[in-house]
Amino acid sequence: MADTPPISQNDLDKLMSDDDGLEQDWGDPGPAMPPPGMDVPGGGPGAHFGPPPSAAADGASRPLDFILDLPLEISVELGRARMVINDLLQLGQGSVIELSKLAGEPLEIFVNGKLVARGEVVVVNEKFGVRVTDIVSPMERVKSLS
Repeated sequence: MADTPPISQNDLDKLMSDDDGLEQDWGDPGPAMPPPGMDVPGGGPGAHFGPPPSAAADGASRPLDFILDLPLEISVELGRARMVINDLLQLGQGSVIELSKLAGEPLEIFVNGKLVARGEVVVVNEKFGVRVTDIVSPMERVKSLS
């Protein structure tokens, strides 16, 4: 196994330069979370760990800005149906499939396959859209996992 020389500081600086176009200033991450069980002065209930709340308000970069461009798959479910293969094979142009939802009942909005909201159909510039009418609570999301 050959010994490789250590990387010089100049080489490190060159590797870490802004030439790659990636956002590197993620703001001040603030103090690290203390280990469990460690006493923190003033660290009672409601203690704040991380950048001060005023950091985002005064225009400073937020630490999570780098995730804002991640693509998500959003789907809206109008309803569901269950049928046997024979019935499926009988479908043709003009066939009607009865769905489990009633007319006027809210549609379910999923983000990456997880229910996050409910809404209603709207038409905008001759295209269908969904107006969000209800955001699913964290407790309801936990219940849907079981």
